[in-house]
Amino acid sequence: MKNVTLKFAVLATLGFVSAQVSAAGLVAIPAAGFGTTAYTNCYNTGRTVADPKQNFGSYSQATNTTTNNTCYATAANEASSPVAGYTLVAATTRYIPAVTGGTATATVNIGNVKDSVWRKPAATAPATPTDMCIFGTRVQLINADHDAGTAGTQLFEVNDVARGGYSASGTVNAGYFIQAANASVVYRIGRTFTSVQHRASTPTSGTNATGYLDLPGLGSTANISGVPTYNSPLLVPTVAEQSANVNSNWVDFTGDINFTDPDLSTNPVSAVTYIQAECNPVAPKTTAVSTWVKTGAIRLRQTAQESGATLKEIAIDGYAPPNAVAVP
Repeated sequence: MKNVTLKFAVLATLGFVSAQVSAAGLVAIPAAGFGTTAYTNCYNTGRTVADPKQNFGSYSQATNTTTNNTCYATAANEASSPVAGYTLVAATTRYIPAVTGGTATATVNIGNVKDSVWRKPAATAPATPTDMCIFGTRVQLINADHDAGTAGTQLFEVNDVARGGYSASGTVNAGYFIQAANASVVYRIGRTFTSVQHRASTPTSGTNATGYLDLPGLGSTANISGVPTYNSPLLVPTVAEQSANVNSNWVDFTGDINFTDPDLSTNPVSAVTYIQAECNPVAPKTTAVSTWVKTGAIRLRQTAQESGATLKEIAIDGYAPPNAVAVP
């Protein structure tokens, strides 16, 4: 913890945190979270009944990147960095299997993840103690069954994307970019391993169901926190089912990615999400980025937001800082 604190102090002294947030729209995500919650609001900041701002995908409303746009970072396209001085050094397509631990190929999958890394040398302005990297994620889902044990076609919905490997990174900056008209916005970002279920009072409502929080409290260390079934009327979640403990090794993005969704907010592709962190505190600068892959570093979570969905995680490999350990 002392090393993390000192590292952040050095970065702050050099203007890294404030300069990058101001320039790119990325927001600071402290290793210690935000006091009473691991999460911070993004697109949903200030949501009211009169201005529902999609309510985590449960209210059909056009994406707006000029207002309600906390955490929104501008990029030329999904192959470009949202921050000047960074060069794309790795971009890999990883296919999504139907189940955790399963295999997927280019022809047998339920979608794919574009896993990208942009890198800035330490001497490139603004100068930093080490090279800096931005880790990017874009999820694309297709019309494919994720549950062979149930009759019919069960379409997987990604409510959260979590990335691991940041326990030595101190405060990171994070955000998202809408690269396609049908891409999901990001509603909140958390420094946590736990993805927390969010439900509206009705599938197309601008108001939360009773007991559901935009910013979950602290407590749970589970992969997914929430009510395991979708009942009518909705069951009120326990305090634990609306909580997520801070975990400095992980950054969680909440969105609503789906090929077909009963809440009218069909978004088969995610936004491009970004995590900006130092990337060579241990490894030599010449270490190939292709070796920075950690098992299970990307977690795709279905949090059973709507009827018919179940709590489910699919873990796939992903890039992480070279000194990372991608475990909960």
